[in-house]
Amino acid sequence: MSCRFISQLNLHTLGARVLCDTIPGLVGRQKRLCRMHPDLMLPLGEGARMGVEECQHHFRDQRWNCSTVDRDASLFGRVMLRGSREAAFVYAISSAGVVYSITRACSRGTLMNCGCDPSRRGSGRDKRGVFDWGGCSDNAVKKFRKLQCKCHGVSGSCTLRTCWLAMQEFRLVAAHLKTRYNGATHVMMAQDGNALRVADRNHKRPTRSDLVYMEDSPDYCVQNSLVGSLGTEGRTCNKSSMGTDGCDIMCCGRGYHTRVAKQHYKCECKFHWCCFVHCKDCQQWVELHTCKGPRLLTA
Repeated sequence: MSCRFISQLNLHTLGARVLCDTIPGLVGRQKRLCRMHPDLMLPLGEGARMGVEECQHHFRDQRWNCSTVDRDASLFGRVMLRGSREAAFVYAISSAGVVYSITRACSRGTLMNCGCDPSRRGSGRDKRGVFDWGGCSDNAVKKFRKLQCKCHGVSGSCTLRTCWLAMQEFRLVAAHLKTRYNGATHVMMAQDGNALRVADRNHKRPTRSDLVYMEDSPDYCVQNSLVGSLGTEGRTCNKSSMGTDGCDIMCCGRGYHTRVAKQHYKCECKFHWCCFVHCKDCQQWVELHTCKGPRLLTA
Protein backbone atom coordinates (compact mmCIF):
# COMPACT_ATOMS: atom_id res chain seq x y z
CA MET A 1 0.00 0.00 0.00
CA SER A 2 1.28 3.47 -0.84
CA CYS A 3 2.71 5.20 2.25
CA ARG A 4 2.39 8.60 0.61
CA PHE A 5 -1.29 8.12 -0.23
CA ILE A 6 -2.11 6.75 3.21
CA SER A 7 -0.44 9.71 4.92
CA GLN A 8 -2.69 12.07 2.94
CA LEU A 9 -6.01 10.24 3.36
CA ASN A 10 -9.08 12.44 3.70
CA LEU A 11 -12.32 10.54 4.14
CA HIS A 12 -14.29 13.78 4.38
CA THR A 13 -13.86 14.51 0.69
CA LEU A 14 -14.03 10.97 -0.70
CA GLY A 15 -16.60 8.22 -0.22
CA ALA A 16 -15.42 4.84 1.07
CA ARG A 17 -15.71 3.07 -2.30
CA VAL A 18 -14.05 5.87 -4.22
CA LEU A 19 -11.30 6.14 -1.61
CA CYS A 20 -10.55 2.42 -1.50
CA ASP A 21 -10.51 2.15 -5.29
CA THR A 22 -8.13 5.12 -5.50
CA ILE A 23 -5.39 3.93 -3.14
CA PRO A 24 -2.60 2.55 -5.35
CA GLY A 25 -1.25 -0.93 -4.68
CA LEU A 26 -4.31 -2.48 -3.02
CA VAL A 27 -5.33 -5.95 -4.16
CA GLY A 28 -8.94 -7.13 -4.25
CA ARG A 29 -9.07 -8.46 -0.67
CA GLN A 30 -7.50 -5.29 0.71
CA LYS A 31 -10.00 -3.12 -1.15
CA ARG A 32 -12.86 -5.16 0.34
CA LEU A 33 -11.46 -4.72 3.85
CA CYS A 34 -11.10 -1.01 3.19
CA ARG A 35 -14.78 -0.75 2.18
CA MET A 36 -15.88 -2.82 5.19
CA HIS A 37 -14.03 -0.58 7.66
CA PRO A 38 -13.99 2.94 6.21
CA ASP A 39 -13.78 4.45 9.71
CA LEU A 40 -10.29 2.97 10.05
CA MET A 41 -8.96 4.97 7.16
CA LEU A 42 -8.65 8.27 9.04
CA PRO A 43 -6.65 6.91 12.02
CA LEU A 44 -4.65 4.82 9.56
CA GLY A 45 -3.65 7.95 7.67
CA GLU A 46 -2.88 9.78 10.91
CA GLY A 47 -0.69 6.87 12.03
CA ALA A 48 1.24 6.95 8.78
CA ARG A 49 1.87 10.68 9.23
CA MET A 50 3.07 10.09 12.80
CA GLY A 51 5.52 7.49 11.54
CA VAL A 52 6.96 9.90 8.97
CA GLU A 53 7.31 12.71 11.50
CA GLU A 54 9.06 10.54 14.09
CA CYS A 55 11.35 8.99 11.49
CA GLN A 56 12.45 12.43 10.37
CA HIS A 57 12.89 13.59 13.98
CA HIS A 58 15.17 10.73 15.02
CA PHE A 59 17.27 10.79 11.84
CA ARG A 60 17.43 14.57 11.40
CA ASP A 61 21.17 14.67 12.20
CA GLN A 62 22.27 11.71 10.10
CA ARG A 63 23.27 11.29 6.46
CA TRP A 64 20.02 9.47 5.76
CA ASN A 65 17.44 11.77 7.31
CA CYS A 66 14.27 9.90 6.35
CA SER A 67 13.56 12.39 3.59
CA THR A 68 10.37 11.95 1.61
CA VAL A 69 10.51 11.94 -2.16
CA ASP A 70 8.21 14.18 -4.18
CA ARG A 71 6.04 12.52 -6.82
CA ASP A 72 6.93 9.05 -5.54
CA ALA A 73 4.09 6.80 -4.40
CA SER A 74 6.29 4.92 -1.93
CA LEU A 75 7.00 8.17 -0.01
CA PHE A 76 10.64 7.34 0.69
CA GLY A 77 11.61 6.46 -2.87
CA ARG A 78 13.80 3.52 -3.80
CA VAL A 79 15.16 3.14 -0.29
CA MET A 80 12.00 1.12 0.39
CA LEU A 81 12.81 -1.25 -2.47
CA ARG A 82 15.97 -2.38 -0.69
CA GLY A 83 16.31 -4.72 2.26
CA SER A 84 18.44 -2.24 4.23
CA ARG A 85 18.23 -1.39 7.91
CA GLU A 86 16.68 1.96 6.94
CA ALA A 87 13.85 0.13 5.18
CA ALA A 88 13.41 -2.06 8.27
CA PHE A 89 13.05 1.02 10.47
CA VAL A 90 10.59 2.71 8.11
CA TYR A 91 8.36 -0.37 8.04
CA ALA A 92 8.57 -0.68 11.84
CA ILE A 93 7.81 2.98 12.60
CA SER A 94 4.98 3.07 10.04
CA SER A 95 3.36 -0.05 11.52
CA ALA A 96 3.80 1.29 15.05
CA GLY A 97 2.23 4.61 14.07
CA VAL A 98 -0.82 2.90 12.56
CA VAL A 99 -1.31 0.66 15.62
CA TYR A 100 -0.87 3.61 17.96
CA SER A 101 -3.35 5.79 16.08
CA ILE A 102 -5.99 3.07 15.77
CA THR A 103 -5.64 2.19 19.47
CA ARG A 104 -6.12 5.83 20.43
CA ALA A 105 -9.18 6.06 18.18
CA CYS A 106 -10.64 2.99 19.93
CA SER A 107 -10.16 4.55 23.36
CA ARG A 108 -11.78 7.78 22.21
CA GLY A 109 -14.81 5.92 20.91
CA THR A 110 -14.47 7.08 17.32
CA LEU A 111 -14.39 3.56 15.86
CA MET A 112 -17.47 1.38 15.61
CA ASN A 113 -15.99 -2.05 16.30
CA CYS A 114 -13.69 -1.50 19.27
CA GLY A 115 -13.57 0.34 22.55
CA CYS A 116 -11.98 0.32 25.99
CA ASP A 117 -10.17 -2.58 27.64
CA PRO A 118 -13.00 -4.66 29.17
CA SER A 119 -10.68 -6.38 31.67
CA ARG A 120 -9.95 -3.18 33.61
CA ARG A 121 -12.84 -3.24 36.05
CA GLY A 122 -13.19 -3.07 39.81
CA SER A 123 -10.23 -1.97 41.90
CA GLY A 124 -6.46 -2.12 41.53
CA ARG A 125 -3.38 -1.24 43.54
CA ASP A 126 -0.12 0.59 42.91
CA LYS A 127 2.61 2.01 45.16
CA ARG A 128 0.28 4.81 46.24
CA GLY A 129 -2.45 2.45 47.35
CA VAL A 130 -5.85 1.28 46.11
CA PHE A 131 -7.64 2.86 43.16
CA ASP A 132 -10.76 2.21 41.08
CA TRP A 133 -10.45 1.29 37.42
CA GLY A 134 -12.28 3.82 35.29
CA GLY A 135 -11.89 5.97 32.25
CA CYS A 136 -10.97 4.11 29.05
CA SER A 137 -7.87 1.92 29.10
CA ASP A 138 -5.99 1.22 25.87
CA ASN A 139 -6.05 -2.49 25.06
CA ALA A 140 -4.15 -3.07 21.78
CA VAL A 141 -0.60 -2.09 22.76
CA LYS A 142 1.13 -4.11 25.50
CA LYS A 143 4.38 -2.17 25.90
CA PHE A 144 4.87 1.47 26.80
CA ARG A 145 1.65 1.85 28.72
CA LYS A 146 1.44 3.97 31.85
CA LEU A 147 -1.07 4.31 34.64
CA GLN A 148 -2.92 7.62 34.55
CA CYS A 149 -5.13 8.66 37.45
CA LYS A 150 -7.60 11.35 38.37
CA CYS A 151 -8.08 12.42 41.98
CA HIS A 152 -11.47 12.81 43.65
CA GLY A 153 -12.03 14.42 47.00
CA VAL A 154 -12.44 17.68 48.88
CA SER A 155 -10.27 20.52 47.54
CA GLY A 156 -8.55 18.25 45.05
CA SER A 157 -7.38 15.73 47.62
CA CYS A 158 -6.79 12.16 46.51
CA THR A 159 -9.23 10.46 48.85
CA LEU A 160 -10.39 8.43 45.86
CA ARG A 161 -8.57 7.76 42.62
CA THR A 162 -9.84 6.62 39.26
CA CYS A 163 -7.14 5.18 37.00
CA TRP A 164 -6.74 3.74 33.53
CA LEU A 165 -3.91 2.45 31.34
CA ALA A 166 -2.83 4.79 28.57
CA MET A 167 -0.15 4.59 25.92
CA GLN A 168 3.05 6.54 26.44
CA GLU A 169 3.93 9.33 24.05
CA PHE A 170 4.68 7.99 20.58
CA ARG A 171 8.12 9.61 20.69
CA LEU A 172 9.16 7.03 23.31
CA VAL A 173 7.99 4.24 21.02
CA ALA A 174 10.01 5.74 18.17
CA ALA A 175 13.07 6.09 20.41
CA HIS A 176 12.79 2.40 21.30
CA LEU A 177 12.64 1.46 17.63
CA LYS A 178 15.69 3.67 16.98
CA THR A 179 17.69 1.54 19.44
CA ARG A 180 16.49 -1.55 17.54
CA TYR A 181 17.70 0.09 14.33
CA ASN A 182 21.14 0.67 15.87
CA GLY A 183 21.31 -3.01 16.85
CA ALA A 184 19.67 -4.47 13.73
CA THR A 185 20.84 -7.93 12.66
CA HIS A 186 22.19 -8.72 9.20
CA VAL A 187 20.51 -11.88 7.87
CA MET A 188 20.64 -13.86 4.66
CA MET A 189 18.56 -16.54 3.00
CA ALA A 190 19.32 -20.11 4.08
CA GLN A 191 20.39 -22.63 1.45
CA ASP A 192 16.97 -24.28 1.38
CA GLY A 193 15.41 -20.91 0.54
CA ASN A 194 12.73 -21.30 3.23
CA ALA A 195 14.31 -19.46 6.16
CA LEU A 196 16.67 -16.68 7.15
CA ARG A 197 19.92 -17.13 9.03
CA VAL A 198 22.33 -14.70 10.67
CA ALA A 199 24.98 -13.53 8.22
CA ASP A 200 27.66 -13.38 10.93
CA ARG A 201 27.72 -16.56 12.99
CA ASN A 202 29.26 -14.64 15.90
CA HIS A 203 26.05 -12.66 16.32
CA LYS A 204 23.08 -13.97 18.28
CA ARG A 205 19.88 -14.94 16.55
CA PRO A 206 17.39 -12.06 16.40
CA THR A 207 14.21 -12.21 18.44
CA ARG A 208 10.74 -11.29 17.24
CA SER A 209 11.24 -7.75 18.56
CA ASP A 210 14.53 -7.14 16.71
CA LEU A 211 14.95 -5.47 13.34
CA VAL A 212 16.68 -7.43 10.58
CA TYR A 213 18.04 -6.43 7.18
CA MET A 214 19.42 -8.31 4.17
CA GLU A 215 21.37 -5.63 2.27
CA ASP A 216 24.01 -3.16 3.37
CA SER A 217 22.94 0.46 3.37
CA PRO A 218 23.77 2.42 0.23
CA ASP A 219 26.23 5.30 0.24
CA TYR A 220 24.11 8.21 1.38
CA CYS A 221 26.95 10.69 0.80
CA VAL A 222 26.18 11.23 -2.88
CA GLN A 223 22.93 11.45 -4.79
CA ASN A 224 22.00 8.20 -6.50
CA SER A 225 18.40 7.76 -7.59
CA LEU A 226 18.96 4.07 -8.35
CA VAL A 227 19.52 3.24 -4.68
CA GLY A 228 17.33 5.96 -3.18
CA SER A 229 20.11 8.24 -1.90
CA LEU A 230 19.52 12.00 -1.96
CA GLY A 231 23.10 12.79 -0.94
CA THR A 232 24.21 15.29 1.69
CA GLU A 233 25.14 18.20 -0.57
CA GLY A 234 23.53 21.36 0.82
CA ARG A 235 22.71 19.77 4.20
CA THR A 236 23.25 21.96 7.26
CA CYS A 237 26.00 20.71 9.56
CA ASN A 238 27.42 21.63 12.96
CA LYS A 239 31.02 22.76 12.69
CA SER A 240 31.80 22.15 16.37
CA SER A 241 30.15 18.73 16.67
CA MET A 242 32.03 15.43 16.57
CA GLY A 243 28.78 13.49 16.09
CA THR A 244 26.83 12.49 13.01
CA ASP A 245 25.61 16.08 12.62
CA GLY A 246 29.18 17.38 12.50
CA CYS A 247 30.46 18.80 9.24
CA ASP A 248 33.20 16.18 8.91
CA ILE A 249 30.82 13.21 9.10
CA MET A 250 27.75 14.79 7.50
CA CYS A 251 29.73 16.15 4.57
CA CYS A 252 31.63 12.88 4.08
CA GLY A 253 34.99 14.65 4.20
CA ARG A 254 34.18 16.91 1.21
CA GLY A 255 34.25 20.13 3.21
CA TYR A 256 31.55 22.73 3.73
CA HIS A 257 30.49 26.23 2.77
CA THR A 258 30.18 28.95 5.39
CA ARG A 259 27.90 31.95 5.20
CA VAL A 260 26.69 34.55 7.68
CA ALA A 261 22.96 35.04 8.08
CA LYS A 262 20.67 37.10 10.28
CA GLN A 263 18.73 34.99 12.76
CA HIS A 264 15.56 36.22 14.47
CA TYR A 265 14.55 34.97 17.91
CA LYS A 266 12.42 35.90 20.93
CA CYS A 267 14.22 37.57 23.83
CA GLU A 268 13.66 39.44 27.12
CA CYS A 269 10.41 37.59 27.72
CA LYS A 270 8.33 38.76 30.69
CA PHE A 271 5.22 37.30 32.27
CA HIS A 272 2.39 39.80 32.79
CA TRP A 273 -0.41 39.21 35.27
CA CYS A 274 -2.72 37.83 34.11
CA CYS A 275 -1.98 35.91 31.90
CA PHE A 276 0.32 36.38 28.96
CA VAL A 277 4.02 36.50 28.10
CA HIS A 278 5.46 39.41 26.15
CA CYS A 279 8.76 39.05 24.29
CA LYS A 280 10.90 41.32 22.20
CA ASP A 281 11.99 40.40 18.70
CA CYS A 282 15.76 40.15 18.66
CA GLN A 283 18.25 39.26 15.99
CA GLN A 284 21.83 38.17 15.72
CA TRP A 285 24.30 37.26 13.01
CA VAL A 286 25.24 33.59 12.96
CA GLU A 287 27.48 31.37 10.87
CA LEU A 288 25.72 28.65 8.88
CA HIS A 289 27.56 25.70 7.42
CA THR A 290 26.34 23.55 4.53
CA CYS A 291 27.97 20.53 2.94
CA LYS A 292 29.82 20.82 -0.34
CA GLY A 293 28.99 18.50 -3.20
CA PRO A 294 31.31 15.88 -4.67
CA ARG A 295 34.13 17.18 -6.79
CA LEU A 296 33.64 16.83 -10.52
CA LEU A 297 36.38 15.00 -12.39
CA THR A 298 37.94 16.99 -15.20
CA ALA A 299 39.80 15.66 -18.17
